[in-house]
Amino acid sequence: MPPAPEGGSHTVGAVLALLREDFPDLTISKVRFLDAEGLVSPGRSPSGYRRYSNADLDRLRFVLTAQRDRFWPLKVIREALDAYDRGLQPPQDLDARPVPPPPAGDPALSPPPSPPEEERAEPPLRLTLAEVARGSGLNEAQVRDLAGFGLITPDAGYFDRQALVVARSAAALMARGLGARHLRTFRLAAEREAAMVAQLRGRGGRGTESEQVVGECLALHLALLRAQVALHP
Repeated sequence: MPPAPEGGSHTVGAVLALLREDFPDLTISKVRFLDAEGLVSPGRSPSGYRRYSNADLDRLRFVLTAQRDRFWPLKVIREALDAYDRGLQPPQDLDARPVPPPPAGDPALSPPPSPPEEERAEPPLRLTLAEVARGSGLNEAQVRDLAGFGLITPDAGYFDRQALVVARSAAALMARGLGARHLRTFRLAAEREAAMVAQLRGRGGRGTESEQVVGECLALHLALLRAQVALHP
């Protein structure tokens, strides 16, 4: 479901008029039924009448399309809407379920020569264990192992965007035969380096400077790793 424009305040009659061209059989009772089922949650005017935002319209359009074109039951539609609310993206196959976002390059590994003054923040992402598995190429048992050895940590049952990045990186090494217990070495090293970054930040560094220090730590770590690999060809 694409992001909806903000704003808008429509009565249920106006919603019907806006959607009826695509859904000629739509009725007010149907809209209110979907509201009662929790698939859309319009606000209320001071007098108590429902007022639908543009985002509500998009949700209604998604629900109605899923029912008409994909024959999804309400349970599946509700799960899809929950996934979108948690930051997942629509799949290429319209009959498939929402998917985690594709991997993005880490600016610390290849920093741009002149970073933009304002970077657009990525939307929050909350993933189930199964979604982390699908998004990383691991199986669910391997994701549980990563969590068990402290490489990723759920918050209230969900994993965030950084956990997905860790799982994707771990997947490449696990495909070579390493287990999650072997990857604890990386976690322990990262914890020590993070403490060093926090110490430097406490000396007056700020957010952008912290990212610069992270890149400098990675550069040193990579140089040392390459040097050690050269000693043991």
